[in-house]
Amino acid sequence: MKWKGRRKSTNLDDRRGKSTGGKIAAGGGIIAIIFLAIQIFGGGDASEFLNQLQDQIPATTEERELTAAELELGDFAATMLADTEDIWSEIFTQNSADYREPGMVLFTDAVSTACGSASSASGPFYCPGDEKVYMDLIFFEELRTRFGAQGGDFAIAYVIAHEVGHHVQHLLGTAGEVRNLQQGMNQKEANELSVALELQADFYAGVWAYHNREYLEEGDIQEALSAASAVGDDAIQKQTSGRVIPDSFTHGTSQQRMDWFLKGYKTGDISLGNTFSVR
Repeated sequence: MKWKGRRKSTNLDDRRGKSTGGKIAAGGGIIAIIFLAIQIFGGGDASEFLNQLQDQIPATTEERELTAAELELGDFAATMLADTEDIWSEIFTQNSADYREPGMVLFTDAVSTACGSASSASGPFYCPGDEKVYMDLIFFEELRTRFGAQGGDFAIAYVIAHEVGHHVQHLLGTAGEVRNLQQGMNQKEANELSVALELQADFYAGVWAYHNREYLEEGDIQEALSAASAVGDDAIQKQTSGRVIPDSFTHGTSQQRMDWFLKGYKTGDISLGNTFSVR
């Protein structure tokens, strides 16, 4: 992707190189899928799994200098965040609304948020309590080596755009409405709404890519699709347990995630992003 020399967001807080202990918040990342898989498949004690992760988080704060490659990756993330700011501000203005920019925190190992503390095992996530996206960029190496994603800078861009999509849902009130509806549902019904919310965030990531296509290079969309496929519920369940249980899905299948990203990318029309026909 063409990104060097372009505007970088001032809403990025780079805390990498600082390792701080804290309790794990499962959140909506990969750890939540793995945790649920352990509970459903009966392959182990889920609480023991979380305790083992907790033990891996250092109890003290340590600092180190970032490498040149890490600094460049931070610049890339700041540029992608700036792109989401510009594009979503324009889309909101076109729809007679004001866009409130989210923050982004880059961290190492663990981080404290308004939604609780989390480890890097949670994967990237959005916290509506403080309207910030949280990312340990080591996640993308695990995505490539463990879950088979293609890699590349646009895989990172896709994940950033997906998490900012959750911020859009927060601003539009969609996320709050879904949480309220889930309170009176059984687990299967609640999971269906969670899937719809995640697929809509994938759609919004595609909308962002559509409006940002002047900076795209050959292979970028394939990198995004590879990342979307790697984090499908079915792909992760196969990887972690060898079994797939659709009723336990919370993020959507690999095919669904790719399809909804492509729908956003091909149309660029936010009005076409209603994924809630599952109800």
